[in-house]
Amino acid sequence: MMKLLLAIPLLLLILTTLEARPKPAAVKCKTGPLDIVFVIDSSRSVRPFEFETMRRFLIDIIQNLEVGPNATRVGVIQYSSQVQNVFSLKTFFKRADMEKAINSIVPLAQGTMTGLAIQYAMNLAFTIQEGARPLHKKIPRVAVIVTDGRPQDRVTEVAAQARDAGIEIYAVGVQRADMNSLRAMASHPLEEHVFLVESFDLIQQFGKQFQDKLCGVDMCTEMDHGCQHTCVSVPGSFYCECNPGYKLSTDGKTCSPIDACADGKHGCEHQCVSSHGSYTCRCRTGYDLNQDKKTCTMINYCNFGNHSCQHTCVSIPNGYYCRCNDGFTLQADGKACQECKSGHVDLVLVIDGSKSVRPQNFELVKQFVNQIVDFLDVSPHGTRVGLVQYSSRVRTEFPLNQYKMAEDIKKAVLKVEYMEKGTMTGLALKHMLEHSFSEAEGARPLSQNIPRIGLVFTDGRSQDDISEWARKAKESGITMFAVGVGKAVEEELREIASEPVEQHFSYSADFSTMTHIVDNLKVNICPEEGKGETEIRSPCECEALVQFQSNTVAILENLTEKHILLGHQQGPVLSGSQCRIQMELGLFQLL
Repeated sequence: MMKLLLAIPLLLLILTTLEARPKPAAVKCKTGPLDIVFVIDSSRSVRPFEFETMRRFLIDIIQNLEVGPNATRVGVIQYSSQVQNVFSLKTFFKRADMEKAINSIVPLAQGTMTGLAIQYAMNLAFTIQEGARPLHKKIPRVAVIVTDGRPQDRVTEVAAQARDAGIEIYAVGVQRADMNSLRAMASHPLEEHVFLVESFDLIQQFGKQFQDKLCGVDMCTEMDHGCQHTCVSVPGSFYCECNPGYKLSTDGKTCSPIDACADGKHGCEHQCVSSHGSYTCRCRTGYDLNQDKKTCTMINYCNFGNHSCQHTCVSIPNGYYCRCNDGFTLQADGKACQECKSGHVDLVLVIDGSKSVRPQNFELVKQFVNQIVDFLDVSPHGTRVGLVQYSSRVRTEFPLNQYKMAEDIKKAVLKVEYMEKGTMTGLALKHMLEHSFSEAEGARPLSQNIPRIGLVFTDGRSQDDISEWARKAKESGITMFAVGVGKAVEEELREIASEPVEQHFSYSADFSTMTHIVDNLKVNICPEEGKGETEIRSPCECEALVQFQSNTVAILENLTEKHILLGHQQGPVLSGSQCRIQMELGLFQLL
């Protein structure tokens, strides 16, 4: 007892010293803006003098916040068996107005429906219409729930929904509050978001601690945040942001460039090039970008005026070629014309009948096929034409040996029915190699040296592998042409096409603009005169051979040795000095 009596003066001295210390000036919250909504319990269990203490708690915290439309915004709701909005985030931007509204609150004095209050805060209080700033601005949304009892409804599920919606929840329990309910409501880590105050008398003192929790320190300057671009401080924490044109990686710290082309909404006709969150459109070689910076127009090389074509100049991607009028054949110089017929080939056209083509475009494809037939010399001993259609399966529309005249072929093409299913291009190539170019379906024996040409038309990506059968077709001696339109994949077209690839594949942006492809094919499917059983009869036909040799040197590189051998073997058979000279000139140009 004596020791206790001696200690009393010492305690009084300490308390007097503490009381005499100068109080620090109130420091406003400076670490960044907040959207903060106070959810206060005004049920009947909160007695009038306790509610007055709660008012003081709210006012003290608001007095130490930096409030304003571009700083911290404050809203207050009270609840019991119902929820009442005292003022929303957009209502007041002055502390005096907020304090007046708080002092005017009349307690509801009913039950304790805390879950209903959280639902209201999530669905209404934190909406943009009520003054909350958009989520993309990353202004923290904070709900402070103050309650003195156990909820009469379920809070776990609705609180989880609110947290998932981006609301950070602080649960402040006073006196009779249930700790398990507080923990079910609060955000993690719980030790930083759950508080239990023993009585309403102590809640003002707790308010000072809670204010520090809201404001805290600037974490971006006080620690090694690890943000690659920008660190943004929020109460008690921080987050990383990226510079314009970049997006935050899954680690929450590093940044990677935004691929503005990836969503497919760029509208570029040919190619989209992404750069620092934006994009530019680029055209394929041989095209110019239009003023809309999205669509492309093919460069008209004929307009340059230096083509020297005797009859007609035709512009194509990457250049131009000369074309002769009907009944004339282009000569070896690629410029002049002489009246002559073309040579002989076995040509199989493989057309895409998949669903993506669509019926109206399939009719255009058939017209495209007939345009090709128009420039061929179709006859039993001349050019033979076969047609194959493919989708999820493959169908021979007519083989090489079925029609002997161009008009019959064109009529048959117009009667072809659209298949409309998948896109099995690899299966079509297999069918072409194993069946279409068989002697049973009209292909002439390899010993006759009649060029075999396969032309594949497609509008999209193949659903099966094309590599093996494209390779085997070319290895078997078939010269492969690939024609793409619309969403055709350039890599696949190049894989189908023979070398040199640039001469053996063509592309058009849509079905209605395929005319230039036909013109391109006229140059490159320049048929070689038949040899062996087919006898060369006139100097004009020799001219066709020279023309073919000149225009398709790259195609014949693999056959050079064979042509030289045949040239020696057949040389004495040719009659007429003019024909012999032209043949020798042609072979000389080839070599």
